Amino acid sequence: MRSIQRRLSLGLISVLLIIGLVLAQISLWLFEVGLQRYLESGLRNDAESLLVAIVRGPAGLQLDERRLSSGYQRPYSGHYFRIDFDDGHWRSRSLWDLELPQPDEAGLHADLKLAKTRQSLLLLHAEYRKFGQTIAITVAQDYTPVKASFALVQRIGLALGLAGLILILILQRVTVRRALRPLDRAREQIQQLQQGQRSHLDEEVPLELEPLVAQINHLLAHTEDSLKRSRNALGNLGHALKTPLAVLMSLAQGQKLAQHPQLQATLRDQLQQIQQRLERELNRARLSGDALPGVRFDCDAELPVLFSTVQMIHGEHLELKNHVGQGLVLPWDREDLLELLGNLLDNACKWADSAVCLNISQTPEGYCLLIDDDGPGIPESQRENVLGRGNRLDEQVTGHGLGLGIVKDIVESWDGRIQLLDSPLGGLQVRIDLPERQRPH
Repeated sequence: MRSIQRRLSLGLISVLLIIGLVLAQISLWLFEVGLQRYLESGLRNDAESLLVAIVRGPAGLQLDERRLSSGYQRPYSGHYFRIDFDDGHWRSRSLWDLELPQPDEAGLHADLKLAKTRQSLLLLHAEYRKFGQTIAITVAQDYTPVKASFALVQRIGLALGLAGLILILILQRVTVRRALRPLDRAREQIQQLQQGQRSHLDEEVPLELEPLVAQINHLLAHTEDSLKRSRNALGNLGHALKTPLAVLMSLAQGQKLAQHPQLQATLRDQLQQIQQRLERELNRARLSGDALPGVRFDCDAELPVLFSTVQMIHGEHLELKNHVGQGLVLPWDREDLLELLGNLLDNACKWADSAVCLNISQTPEGYCLLIDDDGPGIPESQRENVLGRGNRLDEQVTGHGLGLGIVKDIVESWDGRIQLLDSPLGGLQVRIDLPERQRPH
């Protein structure tokens, strides 16, 4: 969700910046053009007033200074003119000893500099006919204060634009978060589903998510129903075969086959293999339930009850030690871990002299489970055979009742590894390494 929000924010920022810059440039350009057109109108009025001030005198054309604005009398006042005609020219006193720039073409000209001053001129050059002569009038106005005010307007506009952009981004972030909140809730519910805290997703979602949630719930219900039917079918098959197998085992051990000991032994071995294979496949069918994970294994809640049960079964003479960190929750199905630890602790207690120790720790690669006892152990030469595929510990070593078929299936279904080692207590150590499960993001 964060990546979606980030992409939306970056996309909105980019679009707003591009559109904002384009609109700002166009707006400023239009404002400046409009301002110049307004000032041009004033300059044209000044030029026409100067044209009116030109009168015919005894010696030819004269300029009636009484009709001139006072701004043309003060030196460097910011208002200037120059009038050119056939017999000469007139200049405003405000120019003092400077010359007004003379453009080659008539019309409005901007950003012309007045020599020896910092004034930027807006200049209008126009030609008129009066008294049979062509009179060229050039009027100019200091454009510097206007440009300073224009720059101030630009800065204020930029500040307001940035403030508006920040406000829009804040509103956009709030809007996007509110819009994506149903997706966050759906993600949390899927994570709870993966952790076994719920069996389906809530159907009160926005209209756009209803088909997705409905399909997921339908798939969950269909999968759970299929697993239940498969388990029931395999359970019924197992119960149906137990009685015929028991009858055949009884016949194989009866007196009628005593006269054929080799045939009796072969028949008994084959029936035992069928029985063990049947139990093994039923255990595998139970493990297939991990497709719909159950409740996670909370060590603080489950281990005391498990230890109490084992202690009650094997007597008070055993010292059961538990070295597990507080608050540790294993990310696997509770029922599978109870069966795994129950089998291992039961076997350890069966062969221990006085002490059994369970240690569960988290490693950089995942989790490590250690079950130690101070019993007779297993010779190292037989450990590889015990862990061989399809072999059970009680098949290889007489008297050892470790339900390794169940334990090994559980560990392998989690991509883990099981080892039989020498225990620091003097007996057998069963070490199980389980890789870390990937959590949903």
